[in-house]
Amino acid sequence: MYIKKSIEELERPDADELKMAKKQPILVILDDVRSMHNVGSVFRTCDAFAIQAIYLCGYTPAPPHRDIHKTALGATETVAWEHFAQNTDAINKAKAAGYKIYAVEQAHNSIGLEQLQWTGEKTALVFGNEVAGVSDAILQVADACIEIPQWGSKHSLNISVSAGVVLWEMVRGRK
Repeated sequence: MYIKKSIEELERPDADELKMAKKQPILVILDDVRSMHNVGSVFRTCDAFAIQAIYLCGYTPAPPHRDIHKTALGATETVAWEHFAQNTDAINKAKAAGYKIYAVEQAHNSIGLEQLQWTGEKTALVFGNEVAGVSDAILQVADACIEIPQWGSKHSLNISVSAGVVLWEMVRGRK
């Protein structure tokens, strides 16, 4: 028989402790993501894996908003974020800070997620629009593309699911 752990047993940091805690050297860049629920879910996932920050680009909605908060469950207060009118401005800031840019996209010459050998270097992961994917402008300047293997009849995953899958694969085994 299993019994759920209490909040105290989970030993999670509070919001102030998490803000000061060591973060994974990963930026998540959302490129024209339209759904507030997807944005909130990505915030929550980034909180779970102690991701450095989220860059929201273009018409990606930004906090504060009730629909983002509904899925983020407070993660907009624990994950650093910044909004950029142009996705290229976010990419330029990440590159200037020494981040390698990886677009998460089905593209020719992409790296299968299972083949990615992440060793903890500064990495920016770009997740694109729910319909159009990562913009061509970002694909042209990305250092590489990561592709999530899929075997079903659908050709894509929801952006928030993709973020969870890729982030977990990158940070598992690290603390």
